[in-house]
Amino acid sequence: MEGRAHNARPRDGLGRPLPYGTVGVERQPEGVVRTPEETVREAQRLLDAGMPFHAHEVFEDAWKSGPDAERELWRGLAQLAVGLTHAARGNATGGARLLRRGAAALTEFTASGGDGVAGTSAGAVYGIGIGALTRWATELAGRVENAGAPAVDAAAEAPRLKADG
Repeated sequence: MEGRAHNARPRDGLGRPLPYGTVGVERQPEGVVRTPEETVREAQRLLDAGMPFHAHEVFEDAWKSGPDAERELWRGLAQLAVGLTHAARGNATGGARLLRRGAAALTEFTASGGDGVAGTSAGAVYGIGIGALTRWATELAGRVENAGAPAVDAAAEAPRLKADG
């Protein structure tokens, strides 16, 4: 068996297990191949809904099914979504670590102007504002690791993926 565990246990919007019999949030279907534009649109919808765990699954599908030149882009975006998930769950250390790791993975796309990736131009890949996302991740990581910082509201902290929106 490959991929995610096929656990029937319901989950909340942040991917946490709920008691059996509880109504949870439906999981993202696994292995969906989307265009990059569809991936960004669906991930943004989930982020805006306060469901970064589910957005991470959308990015994970893109990193597993897309071309090798784009693996780090989608993996970095997935790490940002998981970092936000951990920060919203109150795991400051894990959240900050993943936010920084995701930002570092995306940095190569800013520095190179996206060389080798279709649909790229000066720091924007498929319209994604790479520089703005890395700044958002670094700023949020610094905020959540402050002693006594509360868990963040995932919907309120959701980043804008598109450079123009």
